Amino acid sequence: MRVAYVSTDPGISPTGTKGASIHMRAILGALLRMGAEVTLFAPPSRAPLPEDLAAVTWVPLPKPAKGAPEVRERALIAANACLAQAMEDHGPFDLIYERHALFSDAAMQFGAARRIPSVLEVNAPLLEEQRRHRVLQNSDEAAARARSSISAADRIIAVSDAVGAYAEGFGARSVKVVPNGVDADRFAVPPGFRPPFTLGFVGTLKPWHDVACLIDALALVRRSVRDARLLVVGDGPERPALEAQAREGGLVDAVDFHGAAPSQDIPALLARMHVGLAPYRGGDPFYFSPLKIYEYMAAGLPVLVSDRGNMRDVVLPPRAGAVVPPDDPAALAEAIVHLAQNPSVGRARGQRGRAHVIRTASWDHVLRASLDGLPLPSVLAA
Repeated sequence: MRVAYVSTDPGISPTGTKGASIHMRAILGALLRMGAEVTLFAPPSRAPLPEDLAAVTWVPLPKPAKGAPEVRERALIAANACLAQAMEDHGPFDLIYERHALFSDAAMQFGAARRIPSVLEVNAPLLEEQRRHRVLQNSDEAAARARSSISAADRIIAVSDAVGAYAEGFGARSVKVVPNGVDADRFAVPPGFRPPFTLGFVGTLKPWHDVACLIDALALVRRSVRDARLLVVGDGPERPALEAQAREGGLVDAVDFHGAAPSQDIPALLARMHVGLAPYRGGDPFYFSPLKIYEYMAAGLPVLVSDRGNMRDVVLPPRAGAVVPPDDPAALAEAIVHLAQNPSVGRARGQRGRAHVIRTASWDHVLRASLDGLPLPSVLAA
């Protein structure tokens, strides 16, 4: 069974450390385990795919253009023709699976023209993100390409209800909400829960990942838990401001800015933590299915999350953690101190969370849910 996996976003490499890169590799691996012959269409990378994905055939797309935003956007638009030709050259395919990207519509149009079943995975409202946080010169063209791609797909896989509503606004014919998953086998070593008591955060240091709230909460926690520390695994534009905040709060020795880490290092870093944290600001749009939460749970950590979106639906039913109001360091600190003073509670929550994701949130579960009901050959429809 032949599957084309398409990802044209030059900022997401299938060999990278971002959550998006981990997601890409996870779906590729799940397709291989289902017995598919997979061809990856994506921009080139200096690094090869990991050994477990050696069976994937990687067809490199044109290298990302450099220069002004207008130049980069025009190059992305022109790349559609290259992608269509590459798919023609390397086909035929029984399924096209694409990670939605700005200005990319060739893959879904290719599938529609040839009546090949197609799935478009939409992970965020990309147009809104680009307008809010970056630069978008050709807004009308970007919107037209998004509508062309989304409306042509046989199925949209959205990571949250909010993303699903966004896709429906662009003419999606069939939307299925499938949250993120996790490879629990990567986190087979349980946390040591050894002192000092360590708060943990994994993610890009962007404003909506409210690490500033964590640092404020840490100062309050240390009034009761003197040795409490914060381990921050990730990098990004907020790091200088966060480091300054830690200095001004007298927390330089209590906050470890580890920086970004390759995916193979994440399990060992999580094993140093006592609690996994996922704070989000209250005033920002929330449409995420945070990969970090599933990894915390797979690692056997209790989790504390902001009460945004469907986070309580992820954490509370398996009794894997607690939710706290966003933008409230005092409430967050109180929940952290409770775990520090009741270690058996944290261990029990961590054990329940790991059991839950093993049972319900493997990447194989995610892929099967994504493909269920599509007119596919038995090797993929099983």
